[in-house]
Amino acid sequence: MPQNVEVVVIGGGYAGVMAANRLTQRPDVTVTLVNPRPHFVERIRLHQLVGGSHAAVVDYRKVLADGVGLVVDSVQRIDAAERSVTLAAGGTVGYDYLIYAVGSASTVPRVPGAAEFAHPIAALDEAQRLRAALDTALPAAAVTVVGGGSTGIETAAELAEQGRTVTLVCGGVLGPSLHPRGRRSVTRRLAALGVSVLEGPGARVTEVTREAVRLEDGRELPSAVTVWATGFGVPDLADRSGFSTDGLGRLRTDETLTSVDDVRVVAAGDAAAPSDLPFRMSCQAAVQLGPQAAETVLSRIAGEHPAPVDVGFFSQCVSLGRRAGVFQLSGRDDTARRHHLGGRTGAGLKEFVCKGTVWQLSYEARRPGTRTWWAKDAKRRQLLEDQRSAAPADPERAARAPR
Repeated sequence: MPQNVEVVVIGGGYAGVMAANRLTQRPDVTVTLVNPRPHFVERIRLHQLVGGSHAAVVDYRKVLADGVGLVVDSVQRIDAAERSVTLAAGGTVGYDYLIYAVGSASTVPRVPGAAEFAHPIAALDEAQRLRAALDTALPAAAVTVVGGGSTGIETAAELAEQGRTVTLVCGGVLGPSLHPRGRRSVTRRLAALGVSVLEGPGARVTEVTREAVRLEDGRELPSAVTVWATGFGVPDLADRSGFSTDGLGRLRTDETLTSVDDVRVVAAGDAAAPSDLPFRMSCQAAVQLGPQAAETVLSRIAGEHPAPVDVGFFSQCVSLGRRAGVFQLSGRDDTARRHHLGGRTGAGLKEFVCKGTVWQLSYEARRPGTRTWWAKDAKRRQLLEDQRSAAPADPERAARAPR
């Protein structure tokens, strides 16, 4: 075993910070975190940044272990043969093991005009630009939020609570991942805030202009500010670097989160696709995948076989402004259950989760490796067996798989 092992973590979000902190439990491991920003971004609060109720950033000194070196830069390429990453500012950083935790980002809209005139909200700089656009718009100006998922719902509610005139265009169903009971609670709160909710296939956006949003059924909505919250994609770093990726660009791994191409590359968070059965892109999955990716690296350093990933869910939290929310209970397999808590209780639970997530990061920084609190989804094993039984044999992939 080498005297010192260099581990580079790409991405300083929820998964990357958890992974970097967990790695510090071994004194012979040097951990370098590469992130394009000098501070941690609370992505689950970006709608609050847009609404002006939270800055959505935390000093890394609060959540990152003292032993982790922070490099503020972006990675342009991973060179697996040389075991190094090339930085945007120039130069390289070498590694013995790499944790790929680049997270997710806004997708490039295919709807005509959306890229030019709509504001995405998946990243800090995007949320800041949207906030600036709202500040320059008249208070009574029409705002259109496109996307009926949690991000769209939370952003629409936050802005409506400020007195903005908001239309939420869902395209399909409002809150598709919610149980019908939780969905009804969301619908009632949005109605109370004055949000106009447009659902169904006729409410799909076909064009965005500087001053309007056009729908499939022919309607044209005046829109001084259009928010694009239709989903997430992932950076193309793995694909550009020659690694196997799934259809969305996530790094393909086995069940230990190890790349199917290289045993020294491990993935965590939104950009990981273990066994082609990835978890929902979420903070809840990321804070579980991060430490487990680190444990895979630590096991390989110790000459042990890594354990398979074990991730489970317990709820979905949707804020509806500062005074209401929905805390939707779910099964460990992320299936929504009929029970939920709404109103002020739901808002309080969402805030508790937001604060608790930062606490989890800082706790791991102080006491790495002491918590294994994640829920476990027993159904995943059966899903994997069903997937393997249905898939044809792939000798080339089997040859690439890490032993």
